[in-house]
Amino acid sequence: MTPRVAAMTRWEDGYGILRVGGVEVPLEVAASYRARTRGLLGRDGVEGALLLTPAASVHTFRMRFAIDVAYLDRSLRVRAVVTMPPGRLGLPRPLSRHVLEAEAGAMAGWGLRPGVLVGVLPRGRLDSP
Repeated sequence: MTPRVAAMTRWEDGYGILRVGGVEVPLEVAASYRARTRGLLGRDGVEGALLLTPAASVHTFRMRFAIDVAYLDRSLRVRAVVTMPPGRLGLPRPLSRHVLEAEAGAMAGWGLRPGVLVGVLPRGRLDSP
C-alpha cells in the first residue's frame, strides 16, 4: 500500500518525498498563501515536484519553462495531467484540492496519469525568509 498523508492533515510549507508507484521524487510543499503565490516563478527549473495546497488551478505567466501539472483530489488521486507552456492560464478543475507541478515531461516518466494514487511523506519545514 502506498503511504499517503491523510485528507485531514494540516499542510505546512516544507519538503517531502512524492511516491508514485515505486518511484520516489523530491517534493517541495507550498501551503501558505505566500509560498503558493511564489510557486515556481523566478526559477529556471525544479528538482522533483512542487505541491500547491490548497489549489484547483494554476497559471504559467512569467514562468521560464514549460511544466507538467497534475490536479489531485482530497485523497491524492490524480484527476488530470496537462502540460502548460509559459504564459498560459489553467482552468479550475472541479473536485481538485491540490496541484502538483514538475518540469514538462517528468510526470510521464514517473508513470503519473489520471486515476493514480500518490503518496506524500513529509521531511521538514521551510524556513521563512
